Amino acid sequence: MEEELNLLEETAEEQMQSAVSHLDDALAHIRAGKASPRLLDSVRVDYYGTTSPLTSVATVMVPDARTITIQPWEKKMIGEIERAIINSNIGLTPSNNGEVIRLNMPPLTEERRRDLAKQCKQEAETAKMAVRNARREAIEEFKKLVKKGLPEDTEKDAEEQMQKTHDKFVKKIDELYALKEKEIMTV
Repeated sequence: MEEELNLLEETAEEQMQSAVSHLDDALAHIRAGKASPRLLDSVRVDYYGTTSPLTSVATVMVPDARTITIQPWEKKMIGEIERAIINSNIGLTPSNNGEVIRLNMPPLTEERRRDLAKQCKQEAETAKMAVRNARREAIEEFKKLVKKGLPEDTEKDAEEQMQKTHDKFVKKIDELYALKEKEIMTV
């Protein structure tokens, strides 16, 4: 019984951690007016017939808060990289000088900042829902173990521990959201 209980707790915690990781990734892809190499994570480039991530065919750097530079490892890849950026719908227009591609981040309007903050809040709420669902499922499984012979006080202790784990992950989600909101609203 104890093994099953521990396994259920570990599984729930992994699901909660997965929700937080997913939120972190989702927030990283929301453009906050500041240049970040993670904005280009979704860009795929046709490299000799193989679709590859941009970072595997070029060096991506952020020289200042409003610019991303992309230095292709092969000069003939410039056109292909530019096409991939345009087709990726990240909302940035590439320009090049024959050797380096530059992406300039336009400043965000106040309305756009509010929309992005709302989008971040929705992502955070989705992550919180996933954490709550993992807690609920674990508690339901604990109750089933009681029917199989697990002592009720052990089940209650496990529920309390699950609630503490839930609270820890919700706090992480709130912290991630607060950081991103501050980043977006800072002009």
